[in-house]
Amino acid sequence: MSMPDRTDVLVVGGGPAGSTCARLLSARGFDVTVLDRSAFPRDKTCAGWITPQVVQTLAIDLQDYGRSRTLQPIREFRTGLIGGRPVLTDYPDTVSYGIRRSEFDHYLLERSGARLRLGEPLGSLERAPDGWVANGAIHARVVVGAGGHFCPVARRLGAEIGSGEQVIAAQEIEYHLDAAQAADCSVEPSRPELYFCADLKGYGWCVRKGDWLNVGLGREDKQQLSTHVAAFCDWLRRERRVPADLPTRFKGHAYLLYPQAPRPLVADGMLLAGDAAGLAYAQSGEGIRPAIESGILAGEAIAGALSTSRGAVDPALLDAYRVAMERRFGHRPGAGARPPSGPTPAWRRRLGGLLLGNRWFSRHVVIDRWFLHGQQAALPAIGQAR
Repeated sequence: MSMPDRTDVLVVGGGPAGSTCARLLSARGFDVTVLDRSAFPRDKTCAGWITPQVVQTLAIDLQDYGRSRTLQPIREFRTGLIGGRPVLTDYPDTVSYGIRRSEFDHYLLERSGARLRLGEPLGSLERAPDGWVANGAIHARVVVGAGGHFCPVARRLGAEIGSGEQVIAAQEIEYHLDAAQAADCSVEPSRPELYFCADLKGYGWCVRKGDWLNVGLGREDKQQLSTHVAAFCDWLRRERRVPADLPTRFKGHAYLLYPQAPRPLVADGMLLAGDAAGLAYAQSGEGIRPAIESGILAGEAIAGALSTSRGAVDPALLDAYRVAMERRFGHRPGAGARPPSGPTPAWRRRLGGLLLGNRWFSRHVVIDRWFLHGQQAALPAIGQAR
């Protein structure tokens, strides 16, 4: 029997959280292996925009990135209630960039500096005296679970995937517009459109990135999600926001909001990052920026722990990750932090409608705070002192 391939850190999942963590650790001189069941570039449907803070933290050369990839400057937003009168908000400068996740994730993974084992799912994970053995073939001192909502490492740490968790369920589609569809689409590439459900339990979106259009809807209450999505698309067609022949085969996915996720951030020599840890922002459900920042904070904690250990890593040292995450994102109450169930009270629906129709609230709260998180400075770029 051949001996397992040894690596300092095994990252399970090559998305933004995993590739960012791998890049930081590789830059610090550690041997990192990324394992992912998919070959890259892989299909990843996502509304997909990144803020200048993400660009700064990842030190992305926008000119280089946009040379062969989709990079759509965003300077405006159209927001409101589904069926209501929209509010238009514009900015003097670019406040975000629309990207396609298939391109963005591949870009990050390619420059991670890690050894890549793609097209290889995690089948087994066994404890060893000085770490973990994955698939009987990879020995790692530390394992990072960054494989999304259904990450097998999260399951190993006790995540009740599919039950026992308050998930946000979403359906969306992203497709290339032909010339006729592009002419029939009123969504401006520089202006994403965000429309909240009348009961305030979710929202739909239309994000155009050049000739690519992403349409979707997510809700706290996953009951009759397909019905809500169909009604939203019918309204978009009536309003002539999207092409009349908008495809109907939407893809589904699920994620957890940070305040409600019961999953541990670190346990038993393993860490969870990105959607595997349940890190989406509470108000918007955005996961790209918190995934990237969790990858950086996980990498910092792992680097510190590995630097002080020759063999087995002291699990207590990895707890620095949990501390750093709570400092960055706040304390997470966990499983008990569930949103109110049942119908939304009438007074809340009326108040929500009034606020979403208010220009000041739409700009300074909905967009600036909920979706752009402009109030929170970027983490330093990888390689810079924190």
